Amino acid sequence: MAQNHENVNNDVAAAPVPNQLTTTSLYVGDLDHDVTDSQLYDLFNQIGQVVSVRICRDLASQQSLGYGYVNFSNPHDAAKAMDVLNFTPLNNKPIRIMYSHRDPSVRKSGAANIFIKNLDRAIDHKALYDTFSIFGNILSCKIAMDASGLSKGYGFVQFENEESAQSAIDKLNGMLLNDKPVYVGHFQRKQDRDNALSNAKFNNVYVKNLSESVTDDDLKNTFGEYGTITSAVVMRDVDGKSKCFGFVNFENADAAAEAVEALNGKKFDDKEWYVGKALKKYERELELKERHEQSMKETVDKFYGANLYLKNLDDSVTDEKLSELFSEFGTVTSCKILRDPQGISRGSGFVAFSTPEEATRALAEMNGKMVAGKPLYVAPAQKKEERKARLPAQFSQVRPVTMAPIAPRLPFYPAGVPGMGQQIMYGQAPPAFISQAGFGYPQQLVPGMRPGGAPMPNFFMPMVQQGQQGQRPGGRRGASPMQQLPHSLPMMQQ
Repeated sequence: MAQNHENVNNDVAAAPVPNQLTTTSLYVGDLDHDVTDSQLYDLFNQIGQVVSVRICRDLASQQSLGYGYVNFSNPHDAAKAMDVLNFTPLNNKPIRIMYSHRDPSVRKSGAANIFIKNLDRAIDHKALYDTFSIFGNILSCKIAMDASGLSKGYGFVQFENEESAQSAIDKLNGMLLNDKPVYVGHFQRKQDRDNALSNAKFNNVYVKNLSESVTDDDLKNTFGEYGTITSAVVMRDVDGKSKCFGFVNFENADAAAEAVEALNGKKFDDKEWYVGKALKKYERELELKERHEQSMKETVDKFYGANLYLKNLDDSVTDEKLSELFSEFGTVTSCKILRDPQGISRGSGFVAFSTPEEATRALAEMNGKMVAGKPLYVAPAQKKEERKARLPAQFSQVRPVTMAPIAPRLPFYPAGVPGMGQQIMYGQAPPAFISQAGFGYPQQLVPGMRPGGAPMPNFFMPMVQQGQQGQRPGGRRGASPMQQLPHSLPMMQQ
């Protein structure tokens, strides 16, 4: 699935479905930005036992990104929630649910995923879902929307298996939906589409850098040597003056390719012609995009090692202030604070120096320095490929931490302390057999615990005898919870 046909959105599970009998995690998209974790929990907990919910947010502004995840304890509850709650309005905005796929390679494979275009603008996610659901189990269904929330006229449907996808293509391709014939076909990844475009044959040839004296007949005579020409024209303005470019259309694609090979770069009237395939608008845009990306990559390579990444910047820090802070370490070639569309600082940015040595000095001096009351984080800027390569390695190192069993041991009491040899506990066994792992249990993973609710009761609360001072947790001032407990509570003696 994708926001547009050029880019596949990461939130889409474009791959074989996980076994529904074992899947308990759901992706919830199209969320209103004011929806809270508690609202999401309350909605899904009506279906079955919810283990955890999480709305993904921007690290800097903490604004909702419009999607989140819900984990059930039972896979059947997850399947039921997807069936019952899909497209349910939440804050007057229908939500979109699908199974969660955490592996990016799985999400982007495009298996059992179809692309639909020429859709009527009135067709929404639910209407598309209802239309295609007769062909099989749908895992995800989406209409591409513009910034104002209006349909772009195309969408995507992902089925559980390839047979359902092929059946939908065979039955609906070319059929009328809301009186408009729609195209239904297999979804192609951007890489596959680009390869198909580059290898496609062509009959129409574009030629530029012509002298003003070149006419249509000149083009016909020059290009006619390579095959039969159906048309040749020099483009002119309203006054009839040559725009110095034109088009030649061949009857045969092989002849067009031969002409491009022979005439591209040749000089006529002291002007070097450019001859190539005549591109459609979207093909020209794609080519320009690739050139821009290549130019950016060359710029990054040129300044690699001299570019620093900054974060934890105060909102008051400007580009000029940043340049002033770092100019003492060398020549600052550029500096920029990253901002959101409203112009508000994201708290991060970049500073580039003329040499890597200057950047190294700035890194050593400025990392951790207090700027506008906040410690500055400074690190070498990384290329996109390097960040992608590091992420799997970082995630592979994350493992659940298991607490080693605590061996029974006798408590140590200094001589002369009242209550020597005694350990007073409320409602629990002796401390020698109590694990402290309970204190670190994350609240959002507690089955049945509503996010934002009251904290878990702590039954490991030691009682302090009257007249004794309990140790304050974290060294904070004020009475500790142990000092505030009533002394009339029942106590157990070891």
